Formats: sequence, C-alpha cells, structure tokens
Amino acid sequence: MLASRPSPEAGQRLKAARLRAHLSTHEVERLSHEIASAERNPDCCISHSFLLQIEKGEHVPGLFKLYTLSRIYRLSPEEVFGFFGLGLLGNNEGPMSPQLPHTHLVGPVQKKPSQTIVAPVGLRSAEKLNETNLISRMFETWGEIQLGLLQQVDLRNSILGYIGLKDYTMYPLLRPGSVVQVDSRQRSIKTGGWPNEYERPIYFVETRESCVVCWCDLDGSQLFLIPGPLSGQQLRRVRYPIDAEIVGRVTGVVMSLVDREEG
Repeated sequence: MLASRPSPEAGQRLKAARLRAHLSTHEVERLSHEIASAERNPDCCISHSFLLQIEKGEHVPGLFKLYTLSRIYRLSPEEVFGFFGLGLLGNNEGPMSPQLPHTHLVGPVQKKPSQTIVAPVGLRSAEKLNETNLISRMFETWGEIQLGLLQQVDLRNSILGYIGLKDYTMYPLLRPGSVVQVDSRQRSIKTGGWPNEYERPIYFVETRESCVVCWCDLDGSQLFLIPGPLSGQQLRRVRYPIDAEIVGRVTGVVMSLVDREEG
C-alpha cells in the first residue's frame, strides 16, 4: 500500500480518467485481468467493487494496481502517483531536484508524447519572435504541448517570458530566444548584497514601448535598465512606475547554448 489514509481527491481524479477513457468499472476489471495475465501477477487485478471503493476515496490501491490503472487509462505512472501526493521525480521538481554533491549524468531523457498539458499555441505573428514579451500574449489560441518541456518550470508561482531573437540585453548570460521563468511575487528591486554579477537579480520589465529582461536599479522615480557588460547595449532610464512595470524576477531559464544555424 502507498498510504493508509483515504484519498477522496485522488479517487475522483482516477474516476475522471476512467470516464475520459469511456470505460465502465466492469470493463476496467476485465482489462486488469488481461494485464495480470500478461504480467503473471495477480496483484494487478482490480475488481469492480474495489475500483468503486478507490474512486470513493475509501481505499488507496497498492503499487501494482496503480500500475494497472495507469496502463488502462493511458497515464504515466508519475501522473497516477501524483494523484496520491507521491512523485517518482520527487515533489514535481523533476530530475534537477536531488541536491547531490557531484556532477553526474541523470540518465536518458524519456520521451512521453502522450503527456501533454493545455497551454497557449498558435503564434500571432513571426515578428513576435523578434520581440521580448510574455508568452501568454504571443499566441492566439490554447492547445496541448509536451509536458516534458515544462518539467523544470514552477507553473504554480510563476509566469513565462520570451526573450526576443533581436534582444541581446543580457547576452551572453541570457541568449535571444530563451524562455524565462518569472516570479511575479518578487517585484521589489534588490539594491545590493550579491557576491558577483552572476548572482545579481534579473527582472522582467514592461515599458510603454516594449519588454526587457535586465538588471535594474531604482533611484526615486527613476528606474535604470542595466544591460549585461558584454551585450553592447546601452543603459536606459525610464520613469517608474509611470512608464515601466516590474513584472517579476527571473528565477529560471530554458536556453540553447548554440545558435539556431549551428543546432
């Protein structure tokens, strides 16, 4: 057993998965017997009555029964374990979560094309790729994208920004075409205390004309937008908060280390 206490919410999510698959509890029972026979493991069997108890939150199924349900409902084991507050990757933090002391390979990336989430798709214009912007403003519709692309992103407490292909403000620290994770709770500019420029907070800022990702300093009503020293860009000064809004602090990045032509 994974846990001893009932889990009504997990049961409801499993029931929703069954209904999405257009399966009755009796059909699940029959399919579970087929899996148990193929795996030569009777623990994979799930009776009609026991499945109803699971869906009501009265029982927590064991490992083999969860494995069976994941196969029948075409869900990943990680997702089903997550229904019960457990994750094979650990607290939904992905393979980067273990704080191990030595550099090492984390194993091959497992491609799971069936795992998707609803997210904005359909770029409004190719020109949008040249501009730095919030990703939610760059697309016309919503659709399914690969969940694996976002495993390292804290979607609960952040929004996503895109660094335009012509935006070299923080190059080479942040390359054009990167996707940044922005924590909108961290909007106050830190005025010092970082040991070096690599630890200096970077902010996503929206001005009247455009968006920019950069270091910032605030002097009264003057907000200084500071580029990286190797970027070749000029320092900008705008009125704050009249002409600029700090969307939040950049806390993560998905970035290619080679140009598109090289990749």
